[in-house]
Amino acid sequence: MSTLMRATTLGAAALLLTGCGFRGAYSFSLPGGADTGEDPVTVQIEFLDALDLVPQSGVRVADVPVGRVEDIELDEDDWTALVTVSVNRDTELPANAVAAIQQSSLLGEKYVELAPPGNEEPRGTLQDDDRITLDRTNRNVEVEELLGALSLVLSGGGLSQLQTINRELGDALEGREDAIKDTLRQLDTFVGGLDDQRAEINRALDNADALAETLAGRTGTIQTALDTIGPGLDVINEQRELLVSMLESLARLGDVGTRIINASAVNTVEDLRLLQPILTQLTAAGPDLADSYELLLTYPFPDSAVFGTGEAGADVPLNYRAAQEGGTALFTNMTANVNLDLSGVLCRFVVDPSTGALEVLPEENVPTDCGGGGQPVPSTPAPQTAQQPADPLAPVQDAVGQVVDQVPAAGPPAGSRAGLPAIPGVTAP
Repeated sequence: MSTLMRATTLGAAALLLTGCGFRGAYSFSLPGGADTGEDPVTVQIEFLDALDLVPQSGVRVADVPVGRVEDIELDEDDWTALVTVSVNRDTELPANAVAAIQQSSLLGEKYVELAPPGNEEPRGTLQDDDRITLDRTNRNVEVEELLGALSLVLSGGGLSQLQTINRELGDALEGREDAIKDTLRQLDTFVGGLDDQRAEINRALDNADALAETLAGRTGTIQTALDTIGPGLDVINEQRELLVSMLESLARLGDVGTRIINASAVNTVEDLRLLQPILTQLTAAGPDLADSYELLLTYPFPDSAVFGTGEAGADVPLNYRAAQEGGTALFTNMTANVNLDLSGVLCRFVVDPSTGALEVLPEENVPTDCGGGGQPVPSTPAPQTAQQPADPLAPVQDAVGQVVDQVPAAGPPAGSRAGLPAIPGVTAP
């Protein structure tokens, strides 16, 4: 009895020492496990389904044991499995490491596999109390799940219908081999065309995404437009009968217009044919018409004369140059002499005293003062005696003398034309 009592006492003492942390066989360390060292790193891992993973299961990195599973519990917040593992501190793992539940063989034990991330750059170092979240964990397919899916297919899952499907498919394709081949060939061409247009398709999708983003940014404007268009649609709905009547009138107008065009088509074509020579001549005269515009608004001066440039570089209305008679005048490539001496004009005309008609003297009777070959006209008429016969040209000479007497007898001043007063700045040639 003493031996039994001692054993009972030792068991009770061990139970008291362990307290509430005693978990049965899971509290004993089994031989052959990974060496976690004296100060391991404790990490929590979230799994959607822990399967039949149990405490004391191994933790591996690159299939090398580095730790063990310490605890498995249910997270009541999101109903996921929360697995606590201890890993040797010498194990180098990034802070964004990933975890997965693996199986050593088809029917072997399960363990937790830790590894650096494969789709992003590793960063940081895995520390105590770090948590690998659900988006960085995964698990393999269980053998039980695979066998269950296979059993579903084999027992009433449609496998018995494969023969029927194969037979019906053969009946459908029989005699249509060429059509099927042509369809497959066209499908291959279509797929190849899509493959060649990858860049354009991607660009179209990017543009559609940009358009959707722009529309999303203008949701308020679109909403305002939709709210505002409602009253406009109500007005259109109220005026529907008027719109229908307008469209019917337009249809009748179109019918009338078509009938008129069909009736006058021959005449229109003939008018256009007759108009062709006129348009051809207008086209040929096009450069001349364009050049005539230069003289149209400045006639009789060309625009080059009207919009010339003076000696000082300023714009002036006309070109200046020295006149032939002296001084300065406005010219446009032409010179004109105007004779204002009326004595040289009136000397050639006489008045017939009998008829009162104006007659032109013959060249031989025109006085030399007028440029003729006759006698010069005296300044005063010579006295006649009773013995002298009457001169038939006396009345004419008197008239000429009266006209010539109106011209200054002393002659024109120096530097001016005959019969005109001197003009300052103008000299005679």
